[in-house]
Amino acid sequence: MSIFSTLVNAWKTSDLKKKIIFTFGIFILFRIGCQIPVPFLNADAIEAFFNPVTTGSTMGNLLGYFNMLSGNALAQGTVFALTIQPYINASIIIQLLTVAIPYFERLQKDGGEEGKQKIKRITRWVTIVIALIQAYGYYTILRYQSQALMFDPSTKPLEGYLSMTLIIVVLVAGSCLVMWLGESIDEHGIGNGISMILFASIVSRGIDLVMYCISLFGAGKWWIVLIIVLMGLLMVSFIVFMDGAERRVPIQYAKRQVGRKMYGGQNTFLPIKVAMTGVMPIIFTFAIVGVPATIAQFLGESNGFYQFVRNYFSQTSPAYIIISFLLIIAFNYFYIAIQYNPVEISNNIKNNGGTIPGIRPGKPTSDFIVKCLNKVTLFGALFLGIIAIIPFILQIIFPDAAGLAIGGTSVMILVSVALETVKSMESQMLMRHYKGFLE
Repeated sequence: MSIFSTLVNAWKTSDLKKKIIFTFGIFILFRIGCQIPVPFLNADAIEAFFNPVTTGSTMGNLLGYFNMLSGNALAQGTVFALTIQPYINASIIIQLLTVAIPYFERLQKDGGEEGKQKIKRITRWVTIVIALIQAYGYYTILRYQSQALMFDPSTKPLEGYLSMTLIIVVLVAGSCLVMWLGESIDEHGIGNGISMILFASIVSRGIDLVMYCISLFGAGKWWIVLIIVLMGLLMVSFIVFMDGAERRVPIQYAKRQVGRKMYGGQNTFLPIKVAMTGVMPIIFTFAIVGVPATIAQFLGESNGFYQFVRNYFSQTSPAYIIISFLLIIAFNYFYIAIQYNPVEISNNIKNNGGTIPGIRPGKPTSDFIVKCLNKVTLFGALFLGIIAIIPFILQIIFPDAAGLAIGGTSVMILVSVALETVKSMESQMLMRHYKGFLE
């Protein structure tokens, strides 16, 4: 079933139609919040500093990357400047704590619905704390930029500190509102709330990409526009292909008699997806490799560290590309390690009377799953690394195409969210149109 036919059929289903309309309504509210300016901020001065495309910088700036994830709200100094990032960071922290701390592990596995709600409440509080830290950091960055703030505490203490308090409160409130919008999509809309907010942020920058291509075309650089289009088509095809790729480990269940009924005796498989981690390793990697360039930009061009980063750690330098590629592979293995538990999977197979043909139950089964997982993870990590570094390599070949720097991540997020949403709609339509054995 194609994407368009799925959307048409979903629109014909009343329940799904309401969810689609609700999701688009959330998108509209989100984009409105991305246009409302924060008081006492100079949007023009902020955009000149935060947007790496307008400044022409090829340094791996963390701020420019976060600006992409915020749909340009960070560069405009709007209410939703922090967007969904604090909630994503809080979710990742809580997910790591469920592996490291037994209390959180018990809440997730044995707490039931009450445990899930408690984890959700803790995630919200952690989101507020992270939003406070990021809002203060955002304000500190703006304080050292000329004309970014209307009132500077160093020159006007009373007005400066009052405006600082208001700016931080507005940014934190905007982040909490975005968190609520994402959770509303989870409950009443289509797809995953965090993913859909990111999707809306990146799609909103499509107009900027079109205008950028038009400017290149007007300057006689039509071949760069052609490269951007071809790269997008190839990457979409590659991502769609890899999204469906998986290793199927065969499992055979023995027959067992319970009372007068015979159960089991069927053959199935354990699917291990190649692109299991999604885009998270790329997000982690660019958040780390962007720190040196961000620090260097604060120190100024006269500083020696700035020149070092510009020469050896820009987006067009081999060191930046190699380090990014290796970190993506490392984070891919790390994310798989905290998500996948081969011992638990092996015990579940054994308890249900299943075996992998030719492999004994227990530790040999878990070792076999680990072996399969390591091979599949390597292919998935290489896939993510290739998707991430292709735009940087093209930028080296074609220096005028500065807008390609973060194209791989954007395309992967868009395609992954679109595929995930379509699968969600297909499963919901299947449940609603399943006739059952009585019809």
